[in-house]
Amino acid sequence: MIDVLVIGAGGAGLTAAINAKESNSNVLIISKTHPTYSQTVQAQGGINAVLYENNDSISKHIEDTYQGSYKLSIKDNIEYICKEARNSILWLDSIGVPFNRDSNDNFSQRKFGGTKNIRTCYSSDYTGLKIIHTLYDQCIKNDIDFLCDYFLLDLIIEDNICKGGIFLDISSGEVKEILSKTTILATGGYAGIYKNNTTNSYSNSGDGIAVALRAGVKLSNMEFIQFHPTTLLDTNILISESARGEGGYLVDQNKIRFVNELGSRDEVTNAIYKKIQKGDKVFLDLRHLRLNKIKELIPQERNLAYHFSNIKIENELLPIIPAAHYSMGGIKTDLHTKTNIDNLYACGECSQASIHGANRLGGNSLLEIITFGKLAGLNASKKAKEIKSFNTNQTHLEINTKLINDIFNYPNKIDFYENKEIFSNEIFSKLGIFKTEKSINDFIEILDEQLSILNQMGIGDKSKYYNTNLVEFLEFINILQISKVIALNAKNRKESRGSHNRLDYKESLKSYEKFSYTYFKNSKLEIGFEDIQ
Repeated sequence: MIDVLVIGAGGAGLTAAINAKESNSNVLIISKTHPTYSQTVQAQGGINAVLYENNDSISKHIEDTYQGSYKLSIKDNIEYICKEARNSILWLDSIGVPFNRDSNDNFSQRKFGGTKNIRTCYSSDYTGLKIIHTLYDQCIKNDIDFLCDYFLLDLIIEDNICKGGIFLDISSGEVKEILSKTTILATGGYAGIYKNNTTNSYSNSGDGIAVALRAGVKLSNMEFIQFHPTTLLDTNILISESARGEGGYLVDQNKIRFVNELGSRDEVTNAIYKKIQKGDKVFLDLRHLRLNKIKELIPQERNLAYHFSNIKIENELLPIIPAAHYSMGGIKTDLHTKTNIDNLYACGECSQASIHGANRLGGNSLLEIITFGKLAGLNASKKAKEIKSFNTNQTHLEINTKLINDIFNYPNKIDFYENKEIFSNEIFSKLGIFKTEKSINDFIEILDEQLSILNQMGIGDKSKYYNTNLVEFLEFINILQISKVIALNAKNRKESRGSHNRLDYKESLKSYEKFSYTYFKNSKLEIGFEDIQ
């Protein structure tokens, strides 16, 4: 039996696994894709930490994060992550992450949006990529076992205790049971549900959160999705905040700056999208940075702009548009990364750790996955040592085997790919940056229709081995269920706060300074608000 089962191989999952293994637990990492394909690579710009207190302080980092959350956070949790930030950077440095340094061998830092001080450490504009490769190398060094191409179908939960998971082995088509003393969900977020308007990969479909919800795990703040201000027009390719952090301007077609480029992400995104809705065009202007600085500090942005838009940013304006980037909501956890289910932990973007609230600050996502990934690994390992063994029945395996067999027998009268394409456009227009009661209701109506005809869709490929048609259909089911939760919570929160913009309720209200919650109780979906404690 496995001591610590880590589901997800991004930055949070790998960090958790390393720390659990170094605490003398046997660890297995399970992932739908290869670890270096994870969404962590999209965190290009940097990771926040107060390293040098001559011009900064931990208290300022705490306050910036709290203000950025629009009061939807727990200060004790923020205090923990900010106080641990320096240790997180030093740990990453010790295992080989190649951070940029200045002439005095100090960590180089840049300013990110929504902060009062310069505190973002970076590795050019490849920070997330460098971190994930270094973590993966460390896992290999520590002989941590991996099972890739495994799709999470269900959690084995009996008497409110998690005992492992049920997975589809994509390579063989078999449904398999994996038992564990403790389980860590590190499956990433759900911004990928905005398929045609997202920086996320196609595989980022909120699977872990959807499975957790169906298994009785409590979700929180699912209505809060961050739209990144700058992606390449017509491609959704992310142009990192590092471009603005190094001095880039946002201008309209008249080359006039119209917003503080280093305001909070929700403020910058809203200003840009309002321009676009009026028919204006918006550009990122980096010409004044000059070629040498661009090559040194933001080489990836230069390469992306040239390869995907045929634009040389040292000479030309770069057309941009906002796109869904990050989900602040997710599986509700406490300061110890525990969920409401015994022996089940969550960390990274799939969790709602009471840090980001209504708007995440750039540079805090990488900090969260490292800091809370470590905490999850240590706590799960400690808990596993208290558990000798347990019994479980075969019910979960049988139910999920039947589910997969049933899908193979669906008539496939309706092409779900066509529906997914239509759905992706509808979710952005009706449940995107700006929304109203009417647009939300219209979207829920579309959503319910999709859910009602799922069993008429099915799959055309009936083979067992590496059936991507089956995987994509399972992802579509999860996308629909997660979208329903987002829509219901967005309808319920009758205010505007951070990334949640209601055109019919434009003010932030004291009465909504609460966490939203979603969970299944007696097969009924419960949605509401609870006080922040």
